[in-house]
Amino acid sequence: MNRSVLVPLFLVVLAGLCRAEQSDSSLLNEEVKRTVDLSSHLAKITADITVSNPGGSAAQSFLIALDPELQSHLAYIGVIVKGDEEEDSRLELQETTVKGKSGKFFRARFPSPLAGGAKLKLTLETVYTHVLLPYPTHISQAEKQFVVFEGNHYFYSPYPTHAQSTRVRLASKNVESYSKLGSPSKSDEVIEYGPFKDIAPYSQDAMKIHYENNAPFLTITDITRTIELSHWGNIAVEETVDLRHTGAVLKGPFSRYDYQRQSDSGISSIKSFKTILPAAAQDVYYRDEIGNISTSHLLVLDDSVEMEIRPRFPLFGGWKTHYMVGYNLPSYEYLYNLGDQYALKMRLVDHVFDDQVIDSLTVKLILPEGARNIQVDTPYSIQRDPDDLHYTYLDTFGRPVVVARKKNLVEQHIQDVVVHYNFNKILMLQEPLLVVGAFCILFFTVIVYVRLDFSITKDPAVEVRMKVASITEQVLTLVNKRLGLYRHFDEVINKYKQSRDMGALNSGRKTLEAEHRTLTNEVASLQSRLKAEGSDLADKVGEIQKLDGLVKDSVSRSCQEAERLVAGKVKKETYIESEKQLSAKRQDLVTRIDSLLDAL
Repeated sequence: MNRSVLVPLFLVVLAGLCRAEQSDSSLLNEEVKRTVDLSSHLAKITADITVSNPGGSAAQSFLIALDPELQSHLAYIGVIVKGDEEEDSRLELQETTVKGKSGKFFRARFPSPLAGGAKLKLTLETVYTHVLLPYPTHISQAEKQFVVFEGNHYFYSPYPTHAQSTRVRLASKNVESYSKLGSPSKSDEVIEYGPFKDIAPYSQDAMKIHYENNAPFLTITDITRTIELSHWGNIAVEETVDLRHTGAVLKGPFSRYDYQRQSDSGISSIKSFKTILPAAAQDVYYRDEIGNISTSHLLVLDDSVEMEIRPRFPLFGGWKTHYMVGYNLPSYEYLYNLGDQYALKMRLVDHVFDDQVIDSLTVKLILPEGARNIQVDTPYSIQRDPDDLHYTYLDTFGRPVVVARKKNLVEQHIQDVVVHYNFNKILMLQEPLLVVGAFCILFFTVIVYVRLDFSITKDPAVEVRMKVASITEQVLTLVNKRLGLYRHFDEVINKYKQSRDMGALNSGRKTLEAEHRTLTNEVASLQSRLKAEGSDLADKVGEIQKLDGLVKDSVSRSCQEAERLVAGKVKKETYIESEKQLSAKRQDLVTRIDSLLDAL
């Protein structure tokens, strides 16, 4: 293509762009109804705009300009198209610049081009933070809080406005002063300005209102939200919050007595506030550096869990606190997958308190070990730091951590964020296999350690002592068993004296003789082994054997006396006296045997 063709084509494209720009700049705000809500510590400004296109060509988009005095405090902006039959639709906004104009501008593209002569109803929502300034800046505990708002009487727009009215909603009807452009009317907590006619583009006129506002001026100066995802069915959430009262600073001392006694003492202070947790939240805790804070209440509802946060002390202006809230969630309500592809859908920030203001937010999303190809889809722009690694139990190469940051957030930012990633399900076996492997290594090590002898040289004396100790233990067992035979035979003799059954007596005597002979031979064998080892305990075992022979003779004598008693050969008194002497002798012998056993 030669130059003669390119130049006309370029001029055609340039002319088309100029016509599009002209069509955008030729719009007209037919009617604007503004509502400025100053009932909290936020400035919520809503403008219902009827836009018309008096030009001949269709307009593609609508340009939005922010008040120069408020633009640095903007936290949220949104545009909704009001439909007659169809549902309202939210327009996508894109920040832009305007040639020859400084400030902040946004361009909202219409769902379909606005033809010449057509009209469209839009709703512009803006939320500003830190624009209500306490005045006076310091108050005592008994004083009420007054604030000053400075804005614009007119709807700041790059287009001319045919008619405009403004309604200002305050926190109380106690107003110190307010600007009086166009003879505004005041009724209780509402001030109405306008209607104003034929307002030029970029018109400004200072609006200033000084009024009483005891709403909670709570600001989260910093919050770190940690979300740890486990494919074993749990999501652990913990929020670390730095909270500050940004209202008028407390002047003078704080009296706990007056605070509890007088209902209007410290009227602008904060005793407690409600945090909304997900409906599936479990194992909720609330603590600070000292420990668990018990002055909190949990209310489980159908669609949420309300948690009343009550700090350890009431918050006055300039005071701050630091706390942590944590809970667990079932992962099946937030995690979706198709094969190895997973998607986690959760809120980037949750509801901490009504009309919340967050100066700085940090979100740390800890994914399972092995997650890869991570992508984050957010409904608004965020600052994403480089991914980090987090190590916990049974981790080998670390869990990926998605770190996101954002500043100046309000309730409108409570929206879902979707995190996409890939994960191989086989990696779920890693932790169980690590546990099994660790136990196997432990058991194998114990087995090897017990079975191996790590001594450099063997000590014969130690081995002899060990053998002697083993033989002595066997001797103790056998001697005690032999003494038990005597006690059993005493029972046989007592039964014989009652039943006079000679057969039972003879059977018991044969059993005693046989078992006694076996046990005595085994003790004698152990005595021989002690002699072979050169132990002097062999002599003591020999003495035990001799004493045992005397005990057996005594038992045999008792049996003979019982037979004589049953046969009527001896009187009962004589038998009792004889049995008493035999029993005393036998007890003395057993005592001497026990002493020798203790000495082994």
